[in-house]
Amino acid sequence: MLSFILPDGENQFVLFSFEHLFSLFSVIVIILFIYWNRNSLKQTLLNVISRGILITVLIVSEISLHAWLWWVDEWGYRNALPLHLSSISLLLAAFLLWMKSYRLFEFTYFVGVGSALQAMITPDISLYTFPHFRYIQFFIAHGGIVVANFFMVFVEGFRPTLKSLWRAFFYLNLYTLIIFIFNIMIGSNYMYVSRKPINPSIIDYLGPWPWYIIPLEMIALVTFFILYLPFFLTRKKKHLKES
Repeated sequence: MLSFILPDGENQFVLFSFEHLFSLFSVIVIILFIYWNRNSLKQTLLNVISRGILITVLIVSEISLHAWLWWVDEWGYRNALPLHLSSISLLLAAFLLWMKSYRLFEFTYFVGVGSALQAMITPDISLYTFPHFRYIQFFIAHGGIVVANFFMVFVEGFRPTLKSLWRAFFYLNLYTLIIFIFNIMIGSNYMYVSRKPINPSIIDYLGPWPWYIIPLEMIALVTFFILYLPFFLTRKKKHLKES
């Protein structure tokens, strides 16, 4: 049992292994379940309970990560504050579910879902695979961000616009600038904007610092447009029917 929470996993993560594909499939199934039951989930009591469960899952997953990092003596203010996109998106997604704020949705849908999907497709958890705690926590946290936002789409009727996309891109860059200044102040590397991460990543193929930030910006923008595409096509189809 102790091997499931030790800091050094015994089984290395394998990209697109059965465990990895099953984890991705599980997130898709949950989203489809929400879509199929979207009308029932609009009922007041069930809506409150559902959002409460999602909020609890998100918050507990974040707290459990910090507790685990503390237990394995890896928690520090230079590496474990909830300032990476995954952590800040998780916390904002929890507030989104609680407050039903469209302004929060504009940010979490593009930035949160975009970063969470990329993280789940190519996870940076090389030492951990199922059933290690870090693996389970990773997919619950990132999958929870995606599920929370699609809950707001299917149940609450939120729809991103092109203006939402550009607002999200602006706030992402503003947040990145703030984090860059914060990194200089405390010697950290949150969001990897001050230097490349130690572990191998896609950033290794994007050039030296600070030039790799430019292609990362392009990747983010392309991801945003892909996430917006279904809504654009739906609006265009509706407009053609009405004309």
